[in-house]
Amino acid sequence: MALPAQPIPPEKAKISYEQFLEQIDEDTLAEWVDGEVVYLSPARLEHQDIAGFLNALIRAFVQRHNLGYVVSAPFQMRLLRSERGREPDLIFVASENLHRLHDTYLEGGADLVVEITSPESLLRDRGEKYAEYELEGIPEYWVIDPDERRVDFFVLGADGRYERRHEDAEGVYHSEVLRGFKLPVRWLWERPPLHEVLNQME
Repeated sequence: MALPAQPIPPEKAKISYEQFLEQIDEDTLAEWVDGEVVYLSPARLEHQDIAGFLNALIRAFVQRHNLGYVVSAPFQMRLLRSERGREPDLIFVASENLHRLHDTYLEGGADLVVEITSPESLLRDRGEKYAEYELEGIPEYWVIDPDERRVDFFVLGADGRYERRHEDAEGVYHSEVLRGFKLPVRWLWERPPLHEVLNQME
C-alpha cells in the first residue's frame, strides 16, 4: 500500500532589509540572512562581561583620540556585497565613515568588528561571517572564544584576503585599525578594574 504523500511545507516569505528593520525591535537579537530573519540565542554572562569590558576600553581610547564611534550589540551592520544584516558584538566606525552610520544600522562594513563566540555561534563566526566580512572589505576582525580562551585577529591584506595577526612576545596585540591601541590578551579573561586599565593606557 502506498504511503500518503507528505505535504510540502510552504516556503518562508522573503523580506527586504527595510522590512526586517521595521519588524525587529531594538531589544531583539536577530540577523537578516538570505531575506529571512535569523534569531540569535541569548548571551551568556561571561560573553557579556567580555563585551562590556572591551566596549569600555575601546570606547575610551577612541574618544580620547577622536577617532570615530564605537557601537555595541544590539546594532545592525548591513553588508552590501553579501546582502546580509549582521549584528556584531562590537563595531568601530572611523571618523571618515560616520556618514554611513544611521539611527538603526551601519550601511556597509565597519572598520573593526569584534565577535565573541558561543557554542552556538562558533562555526558561524569563523565560517560565514569570516567570509562575509572579508568580502565586504572590513579591515580588521577579531574572533574571541571565551571557552578556549583564544583570540584570532585578522587584518585585510593588499590582496583583499584576511591575514592572521598575533600578539607580541608579551602577549599584547597591537591593532592595525586603532593605531596605538594595545590589548594585553590576558585582560579579556582576567578583566582587571577599568580604572587601573585606563590609567595604564594614558
